Amino acid sequence: MIARANAHVKYPCKFMLVAAANPCKCGYLSDPDRACARVPQCGEDYMGRISGPLMDRFDLRVDVPPVAFTDLDLPPSGATSAEVAQRVASARALQLSRFEGHAGMSVNADAEGDKLEEIATPDSEARQLLTRVAERFHLSARGYHRVIRVARTIADLDGSETVRKPHIAEAVSFRLASPLVA
Repeated sequence: MIARANAHVKYPCKFMLVAAANPCKCGYLSDPDRACARVPQCGEDYMGRISGPLMDRFDLRVDVPPVAFTDLDLPPSGATSAEVAQRVASARALQLSRFEGHAGMSVNADAEGDKLEEIATPDSEARQLLTRVAERFHLSARGYHRVIRVARTIADLDGSETVRKPHIAEAVSFRLASPLVA
């Protein structure tokens, strides 16, 4: 929706934005041997150039530490790409069936209002955690609902019908990973 003084124009679109940024101007915020003398202020100044409302629209914020040269020859750990792809395909199929018959909705990210409440209401323990986090970190209404949507997706990947405390905790960890969050 583009809103200007004389008109509002709605353009149909659906996209996924993926962005990357260094943690600070020099790029070595987390490396005590290479970071500049302005740590941590340089990181706050650098990332502070991105507006809060824009950052509030990112569902996932993941800090990726540098890989040490010595780690390059280590054997792979964790799930294989094929295993992860299978879990994602299963979760996507579940979401497609969940939203069958709901025009304009095919994944959890599309759910709003009553539909979001219907599919992603956290259990009591999870709701308590989410309430504490929302108060402590001053989540906006948008941020609060984005955490719930991400938690529903994590629950889908976990094969859980209910959004539980671990799902909320993981979704919150993705939300608060940014150095911009106080």
